[in-house]
Parts: sequence; C-alpha cells; structure tokens
Amino acid sequence: MKKLFLIVLSTIICLSTFAVAQKPKNSDRYFEINKNIDILTSILKEIDLFYVDSLDVNKVVNRTINSMLAQLDPYTNYISEEDMGDLKFMTTGEYAGIGSIISYNDSNVVINEPYKGLPADKSGLKAGDIIVKIDSVDVSNSNVQQVSDLLKGKPGTSLTVTISRPGEKKNRTIEVVREKIAIHPISYSAIVEDSIGYIHFDTFTENGAQEVKNYVISLQEQGAKSLILDLRGNGGGIMEEAVRIVNIFVPKGQEVVSTKGKIKQWDRVLRTPDQPVDSIIPLVVLVDNTSASASEIVAGTLQDLDRAVIVGDRSFGKGLVQTVRELPFGASLKVTTSKYYIPSGRGIQALDYTHRNPDGSVGRIPDSLTTVFKTKNGREVRDGGGITPDITVEETRPGTISFYLLTENVIFNYVTQWVQNNPNIAPVEEFTFTDSDYSKFKDYVKSIDFEYDRISEKTLESLNEVMEFEGYMETAAEEFKALEDKLVPNLDRDLETFKAEIKRLISTEIVKRYYYKAGAVQESLKTDKAYDKAIEVLKDKVVYEQTLLPQPKNMPSAEDMKEKLEKQYSSIE
Repeated sequence: MKKLFLIVLSTIICLSTFAVAQKPKNSDRYFEINKNIDILTSILKEIDLFYVDSLDVNKVVNRTINSMLAQLDPYTNYISEEDMGDLKFMTTGEYAGIGSIISYNDSNVVINEPYKGLPADKSGLKAGDIIVKIDSVDVSNSNVQQVSDLLKGKPGTSLTVTISRPGEKKNRTIEVVREKIAIHPISYSAIVEDSIGYIHFDTFTENGAQEVKNYVISLQEQGAKSLILDLRGNGGGIMEEAVRIVNIFVPKGQEVVSTKGKIKQWDRVLRTPDQPVDSIIPLVVLVDNTSASASEIVAGTLQDLDRAVIVGDRSFGKGLVQTVRELPFGASLKVTTSKYYIPSGRGIQALDYTHRNPDGSVGRIPDSLTTVFKTKNGREVRDGGGITPDITVEETRPGTISFYLLTENVIFNYVTQWVQNNPNIAPVEEFTFTDSDYSKFKDYVKSIDFEYDRISEKTLESLNEVMEFEGYMETAAEEFKALEDKLVPNLDRDLETFKAEIKRLISTEIVKRYYYKAGAVQESLKTDKAYDKAIEVLKDKVVYEQTLLPQPKNMPSAEDMKEKLEKQYSSIE
C-alpha cells in the first residue's frame, strides 16, 4: 500500500540530491525542497494513522503527483509500473495482443477497427462487434482499459472472445491467437497521378524512418518524379526518427535540430548521419493543426533549408522535448527537459506554460512577440507558433452536428448496419455514397431521437435571462428571435446544410470497413483541398521553385503571376 508513497519520496530525495550536487550555491532553494518533503511525509503519516476512515495511500499520492505535475505542462507525466507497457507502445509501436482498436459505445466495449492481417482481422472480428466475454471473464460491465488488459498477453497464447454482432440473435465465440503486434507507421502509399508519389505517415516510432525510406525508394522505382509526404494527424514521436526522415532528402552532416535545457550537459545538436536517398526530388509536405513535435521538426527543417514546399494549415506548435527518468519500483517520470530549435534558429513552441494567466490557463504566444528568422534562401519565417505553411489551405471548420454524429457513434453505428446489407463494395476509386443512401441515413438519425449542440441552446437561455434582467428584451425581441432561429439546432436543416461534409465522413467510415485504413485515407483524398493544392504545386515547376525563393515586398506570389499571365495571353482577338 505504501509502494507509491515510497516511489514519490525516493524520487524527490534523489532529484533534490542531484540538484544540490549540480548547484551547491542554491542551498536556500534546496532547504525549501527538503523541508517540503518532510512536511509531505509527515502529513501522509498523520492522516494514515488518525484520519477517521481508512486511507487509500496509492490514490492520495497519485492525486498529489498529478496535481503537482499539472502545474507544469501536459507532457510531464508520472508513469506507474502498470502503465509502462503503454509507454513502450508509444515509442516502439509494438505490443502483444490481437491487433485492434477498441472503444466504448452505448455502454459496451466494441471492436472499433481491426488492423489488416493481424489476429483480430484474421479470426473474423469486425468493427461494431460487442465484446461480451473474454475466456471465462464476463466483460459486459467492464471499461475499455479492463478489456484491453485482458486482450493483451504473451505472443502465441490463445483466447476465446465471445461477441454480440449487431443484426444477429446469437452470440459468436471466436478463438484468437495473440501475436506481437507492430503498428506500421505508413497507412497508405501510392503513385497518385502524373508521376507523383504519395506517403501518409502516421507516427514516429522506432524504425519509422527506415520504412519511409523504403517507400520513397519503391515509389521512385515505380516512376515517381516528385513526392508528397503527408504528416497531417501525426502527433510526433521519437526525435531521432525525425532526423533520419529529413536525411532521406538532405545531405549528410546537415544540422536538423538542437535542444537546449536547464542542464547544459544535456544540450544536443543532431545532424543527418548518412547520405540522402534523393536531395533534389521536388517535395511537398502536408501539415495541419494536429501535426506536432517530430512532425514539426521534419516540416520545419525542410522549410528552413528550402528543401520542400509546406502546404496545409498551421501546425500544433510543440517544441518541448521529454526525457524518461527511471523511478524506484519500476515506475518512470516523463519530464520536459529542454526545448528544440530547427536550423534557422527558431523554436516552434506555441503555448507558454511558464507564464500562465491568473486563472491558470495558457495562451498562445502572440504574433507580435515572435521573432523573424531566415531560411537558407533568405525567406522570412517566424518562431513561437508552430510551422506556418508556405501555402496555407485552411481546413473548413466542421459543423457542430458532424462533431456529435461522430462522438455519439451515430455514423459508426449506421455504417455497422449498412455493412450488414452490403457484403461488398466497389473499389475505392469507384465507390460513391449516393444521395439515396444519404436519405436513408437521415431517416436513421431521426429514428434514434438524436440530440446535439445543447451548448448553443443553453447560451441563448442565459442571454435571454440577461436581456430580461437588464430590460433589453422589449426593444430587441425581433433580433433575439432571429438569432434564436439561426442558432437553435434544427435537425432537418443541419443535415441538409452539412450534407457534403457528413457524406464524406460516412464514406470514409464505410470504405475503412472493407479496405482498412489505407482505403480510408484514399477515400478522404477525393475531397481534400490541401492534397489537391500539393498536386497542383508539384505539377507546376514555376510555382514550386518560386515558392522556395524570397519574395520582394509587394511582389505578387508565383500563383498570382501565373494567373495574370494566363488571363493576359489566353484569349485571341
């Protein structure tokens, strides 16, 4: 019971002793640390001895740790011995289990997405299957973590999964043999058009760079003359893997990233270690506001070196580096130890966790406080807020109804039914979710009494109360009614207003059921504006090259110049 407390106490003492050894002149500071350690120890002993009810020491200390770390940044975390497997999976992409994402849906744990060719898929488990029992353990009232723990185990061992499949009256019993699962970081790669190669890269796990390298070589062998590296949705991972990916396109010895922290001996400069695969092939990197950390190292370095055109939306802005420190009893502390900087010298951290607002919230560093840096060719770039693309294609903000249709599993459950009635579909290139299908979806949504966007309704109620209290309702009644008509959810109206967006979400989910994640990516590209822009840039050598050169002030962009010339010379009088 005291195990977690001993971990905390031993760790704090070790860290304080280490710090004293590093900075003996700060004796007052470390006196305060040791004093507070004694106070914390005494409080725990006192409440354990005298508190009226029995004390769960693990829970109390866990809350204490989490409360302390919450004052820092969201990336500094305590990792218990039980959770070390999750940390290993995040860094290696490997674990032993059945190879499926599971999720909570309508008070049940369900198969959300079986990975192609892995045990869950090979044994016949499908998205939408409700997990009822694992071996002899009834999991009908279990949470996702509890079910996940039962599904994992030693490679080669078997388990029996009892599932309830929607549309079937009897439960199914399926035997699955666990395997060592390695999640491949590349979900889709192909020659897309006009000799353009495309790679969708998901996460920076061990050996991820080698996989990217292999795919680049393969695409070139298939005839690729230019490349798109899609880092959208990639939250990062191992920093060294980012350096190796840059190295595919950049000569040996080039500085990619440097780290600077409190302990100067830990500062590092990482350079490309090998000869590149191709240092001249035209390259576009796609990013969005979920591209973070190692993704930003790759995109930012290639931008700083004028080696690629960056297209998409502004990236997340995570420029903090974490180090895993071992703690007693098999636990660890993942702690932010430094910030990283890319070749131009700029950092890209967007949120300033050091200077919090009075309410404890954290704001982005304002553009007015950022600094201008220069790329290799002399283009201006800024620090303090992620990577701003060379060509910005802002993502359309989804309708609120779309958010709720996804998070409430309405689309997921509808597709589960749809798949039962459609054992096969056309190839991804030919597949279409028709207007007739969408009409049936609307009928389905109405049949389940779907409700959404209660926030707007509650906000209007609050506004109504304020207007009544301050006496404005009589003079502004018409305006308020007009606002209410526009903001209060209207299912028929919103299902039609956001029809294209919702159809796209449904289509992607359907295709994923038949063609897995690769198919889902391929389907999403059909209506992807940033992807279309990347294709356009790589097809036009002038636009590509001009984008990588510094532009004189007030000079129109390469795209504007091209459009002007086309208008000037396209017609014959």
